[in-house]
Amino acid sequence: MTQGGNAPLTAARVTVEVTAPKALDVSGLLLTEAGKVRSDADFVFFNAPHGPGVTHRPASGGTPDAITIDTAAVPAGITKIVVTASPDEAGATFAGIEPTATVRDADSGQVLVTFTPPQLGRETALIVVEVYQRGGAWKVRAVGQGYANGLAGIATDFGVTVEDEPAPAAATAAPVAPPVTAPAPAPAPAPVAPPLPQSAPPMPPAPPAAPAAPPALTKITLDKGRVNLTKGGSVSLEKNGKPFLSSVRMGLGWEPAGRGRNIDLDASCIAFDAKREKLDTAWFMKLGIFNGAVAHSGDNLTGAGGGDDESITVHLDGLPPEVCGLVFVVNSFSGQKFTDVKNAYCRLVDAGSDQELVRFDLTQSEPHTGVVMCKLVRQYSGEWVMTAIGEYVDAKTARAMVKPAASML
Repeated sequence: MTQGGNAPLTAARVTVEVTAPKALDVSGLLLTEAGKVRSDADFVFFNAPHGPGVTHRPASGGTPDAITIDTAAVPAGITKIVVTASPDEAGATFAGIEPTATVRDADSGQVLVTFTPPQLGRETALIVVEVYQRGGAWKVRAVGQGYANGLAGIATDFGVTVEDEPAPAAATAAPVAPPVTAPAPAPAPAPVAPPLPQSAPPMPPAPPAAPAAPPALTKITLDKGRVNLTKGGSVSLEKNGKPFLSSVRMGLGWEPAGRGRNIDLDASCIAFDAKREKLDTAWFMKLGIFNGAVAHSGDNLTGAGGGDDESITVHLDGLPPEVCGLVFVVNSFSGQKFTDVKNAYCRLVDAGSDQELVRFDLTQSEPHTGVVMCKLVRQYSGEWVMTAIGEYVDAKTARAMVKPAASML
């Protein structure tokens, strides 16, 4: 199968195996039509191996981690089971790892379909495939969407409650995840032997414990109002668990660092698909794309004056379904360096109320001609997430910004 492709299931019970050069943890989530779990019990993984119609099979004797789905036993109201994978090693990414999903008839072992996602990089978790119901029949779709914030990011996207506290050391050598109201997805520290009483005879020292797994990331939303982002920070455009915005405006601004000098910077919005391939670009020579779903305000030649120097309005509901990421960049067409610029920022504004929701101030300048400011990424669950990037590159045009922007999705 290729990414985005689907095929009918010819068996009622299927096993989805995910293999790679390194050990993986494989999980399954049971989702309703709304794209959410009903409760944390719909998250099936190593520490919670049994769900309604879905079970986890641990790796053993050369057999990989897998999720088995009995479609006849899946409860009414569950329309989709997504199968995820993440490297077993804490903090590891999929860079250099090529995972492959093999869907088998669970009873005969016959291979039904296989899928290897496109090359991955900084992703620490991956939605591999989904088994879904359509018109009374069950099918499988190749997904291959990566997440940079680990299995906790996937889990929270689909409504699983992830707590911030790491799990205590386990009593066995098996990996244990930080607590989720259903036990959590990330691997836990290796067990540490308890201290011996002073009267005990000397014993060889225990091997050093593995470092504790980092706590799961807390999902930041718009529930508490305006959000200030730092470089690398993200915020979901949700409020009270629901999409909050249909139209947003990305405002970008800057000021000359020296008196009497004009700075001609150009802001652009580059749209990408799930494979990080460019779909289109909104810039000062092409102010509208996707039938006006992305609209550029026009070129500002100096950066002078208060307020945003350039802005780009995005009607999220009007974007074609193939648009998975929007990257906002600023470049110096005339070749001036960003060391000649001060107070550069980007801010996300509710296009309807003009209320500022998210702001990212670029506090440091570097002697380059382009900067990738931020990105809006459509999650597999349908929500949009804004991430502050602030990475400088040597590029003077929107076209030259495409490759570095794609690498940061």
